[in-house]
Amino acid sequence: MYSDIKLADDRPVYIQVKDYMKRLIRKGALQADQKLPSTRELSELMGISRNTVVTAYGELVEEGYIYAVQGKGNFVAHTAAAVSGGEGASGASQPIISGEKMNWGKRISAYAEQAEQFDLMKHGIRAVKGSISFTSIAPDEKLFDLHNVKRAFMDRMSLEGEVLLNYGYAKGYKPLIDFLLRYMENKGVDLAGKDMLITSGFTEGFDIVLSALERRYGRALCENPTHNTAIKNMKLHGYDITGVDMEADGLSVKQLEQRLSEEQSYDFAYLIPSYHNPTGIVMSPEKRAEALRLLCGSGVPVIEDGFNEELRYSGSHVAPLIATAGQSNNVIYIGSFSKILFPGLRVGWVLADKELIGYLESVKRSRAIHTSTLDQSLLYQYLHNGNFEKYMKRARTEYKRKYELAIKCCREYMPLRSLSGDGGLHLFLELEHSLTARELLAASTDRGVVFTPGDIFYTGEGQGRHTMRLGFSRVADEQIVEGIRIIGEIAKALL
Repeated sequence: MYSDIKLADDRPVYIQVKDYMKRLIRKGALQADQKLPSTRELSELMGISRNTVVTAYGELVEEGYIYAVQGKGNFVAHTAAAVSGGEGASGASQPIISGEKMNWGKRISAYAEQAEQFDLMKHGIRAVKGSISFTSIAPDEKLFDLHNVKRAFMDRMSLEGEVLLNYGYAKGYKPLIDFLLRYMENKGVDLAGKDMLITSGFTEGFDIVLSALERRYGRALCENPTHNTAIKNMKLHGYDITGVDMEADGLSVKQLEQRLSEEQSYDFAYLIPSYHNPTGIVMSPEKRAEALRLLCGSGVPVIEDGFNEELRYSGSHVAPLIATAGQSNNVIYIGSFSKILFPGLRVGWVLADKELIGYLESVKRSRAIHTSTLDQSLLYQYLHNGNFEKYMKRARTEYKRKYELAIKCCREYMPLRSLSGDGGLHLFLELEHSLTARELLAASTDRGVVFTPGDIFYTGEGQGRHTMRLGFSRVADEQIVEGIRIIGEIAKALL
């Protein structure tokens, strides 16, 4: 005992000694009132300095694990030793309670069971190390502006570090809210009667909105296909989902009108008008106006996902739905920089009617108290310093180059029926119907290439079997070429 301690180079030695002694006490290897080695003895046994042991013993006294008796030394405290539950005849510590283990599988709610079933991180595609993976649509970390992120952190901490490390407000960090309100106003949004809630990314924002809305009919409208995470959350909240087919310039307005004329009502419509996930399509201004007219006229609120709005590589800017809506308050906009800036900063926002935001704020407070103020302040300072615009110029240039390369390779190597993607970080492919994406995925996985089969984005069973999404943002140029060539080669062989 004592000489078996293994010291790591990346932690202070006195902390490692303290933790080692704690483990011995907890395990029952050291008993209540047992005298510990002197600081000199322990330093020799462990091969460390005496001062290190003195510091470790001092910390253990402060934490209540040991007590010191002047002139006699250090001893194990009663309360600390009691944690082990005593010692049996064998010398091993005994549990305080015994009995059968709880069967947690029988205590799980239907919500948790369904969430586990939908969990693609557990049950989805797993790329073997070294594979070429087209499954991610996260930003490329090689583009991250670390120098200016560090500078923003130091700037903000020097100004109000004590405040940032304490509790914040459920509604959000006011400087960031003010900045984002101006940001949305610059997109053409009429802010009259609107307010904002900061969330921990899009997913939390969407979940809070769904929690706050009354489930009158239990039905939701959305584009088909659509964001898989949104499908999962709508189902977890108990909604039956009705899809509206996508066309080259956005959802089918004719089909939307038909859905709204049927003898059933909807609690909300969820739409991704720009760089739609998974198709990458940007809804035309005409369709935006017509879709809003139809939905407003039917009394159906719209949840707009501002996904990837900034990743426009060509053409003119298209205003979000909430801007098209003018002073109407029926659009709930959920925004995030996760796909274009830093996903590790879990910051998103909900922009909506003031009265609704008041309720969303209370839901947020009841669940998580607030989004990390440190994350919010860091993002605010980075934006305030003017770094976002510079970063986006660089990111757009890089992603546009990869986007064009991926399109070129798909057209050259893949047996396509159609290819869509007006920008963003991914492309959506429809294959020849004599083969399925799942079949192609199984074969290409064996060759070290993986992608996302398109059926997970569809609202109905058996739909999208011939489609696939290719995320290119984190794939090197040579791997984009090689990976798509391999997929195409296998696809042609399977035809």
